[in-house]
Amino acid sequence: MEDADAQVMLEALRLADVAAELGEVPVGAVAVHEGVIVGRGSNRREIDRDPFAHAEMLAMSEAARSLGRWRLSGVSLVVTLEPCSLCVGAALQARVDRIVFGAPSPKAGALGGLLDLNALPHNHRLVVRRGVLEVECAERLTRFFQGLRNQEG
Repeated sequence: MEDADAQVMLEALRLADVAAELGEVPVGAVAVHEGVIVGRGSNRREIDRDPFAHAEMLAMSEAARSLGRWRLSGVSLVVTLEPCSLCVGAALQARVDRIVFGAPSPKAGALGGLLDLNALPHNHRLVVRRGVLEVECAERLTRFFQGLRNQEG
């Protein structure tokens, strides 16, 4: 399972690079069902002018269309950055089985970074795996934000 998570994270990193090329915060997400990728997403909030165009939301939407159902039981969501409260809430509501993430997000993460939505009393509980290819995931974010700071002068 761990090697499979790392392999899928490589695809999520590629999607994060796509987001960075668009000038978006470099976050990528991949939804996997029974070992098959059923959804992909790159951050697109700025380019789409859509507050919901987070990589995870896009990957879950595509997965729902691919599977023909809104309940995403059996799906693992692999994300380069610890998901925020919007995305964790959506994953809980969609009954995603697992979330695997790379870099922690102490300022916005909702799986232990800033808060832990998974610890609240829900009918559903996510299995969470942290730190998969964490260095590679964090490097993209660091590079992106350093670039922004350099542009600001």
